[in-house]
Amino acid sequence: MPVRLVVLISGTGTLLQSLIDACADPAYGAQIVAVGADRDGIAGLGRARAAQLPTFVCRVADYDDRGDWNEALADEVAAFEPDWIISAGFMKIVGPRFLARYGGRMLNTHPALLPSFPGAHAVRDALAHGVKVTGCTLFTVDEGVDTGPIIAQRAVDVFERDTEDTLHERIKVVERAMLIDAIQELVARQRTSEGEHS
Repeated sequence: MPVRLVVLISGTGTLLQSLIDACADPAYGAQIVAVGADRDGIAGLGRARAAQLPTFVCRVADYDDRGDWNEALADEVAAFEPDWIISAGFMKIVGPRFLARYGGRMLNTHPALLPSFPGAHAVRDALAHGVKVTGCTLFTVDEGVDTGPIIAQRAVDVFERDTEDTLHERIKVVERAMLIDAIQELVARQRTSEGEHS
C-alpha cells in the first residue's frame, strides 16, 4: 500500500508539482490523496486538478476564530485518511486543535538552516545578515513557529550577486529534492516497520 499524503498549499504549488511528479512512479511508494489550500484561485490548485487529484479549500475568513478553522481543516484532512500531511508552501500556522490530531505526522519545509532565520522572511533575513551559506530544512510541525524536530537539512551557497529572488529560486530547487528524498526514506522506514510486524 502506498503511503497516503495530503498536501497543503497557499501559492504556486512548485513543491506540490515535484511531489506529483515523484508519486507518478509507482516505485516511489507514496500517493497524494488530496490537496488542500487556504484560499481559492491559486496556481497550485490548478496543478492538483490537472493531475486529477481531489482538492479542498478551507479559508480562515469563513470561520469565527482560528480554533474553529483548525478544527474544520483537521476534519477536511481526516476525510482522506492520510498517513502524513505535507505543508508545501502552506502559509498558515496550524494550532493545538489540528496538532492534537496530526502532531508528529505533519512535515514542513523552510528556506533556511533552522534554527537560524525562522519566520516568513527567511531568505531576506539571511541576506541581510550576510551569511555565506544558507539552505533549507525539513521538520516536523509543532506548536511553535519553525521550531519542530529537524528531519533533514541541505546547504546552499550565497553568492555576492544574489538577490532575495535569485537565492530563493536556488533554495527551492534544493528544497524540492530534499522533500522528495525524505518522503522516500519515510516510505522505506514504514515498509520496514510493517514487514517486522507482519
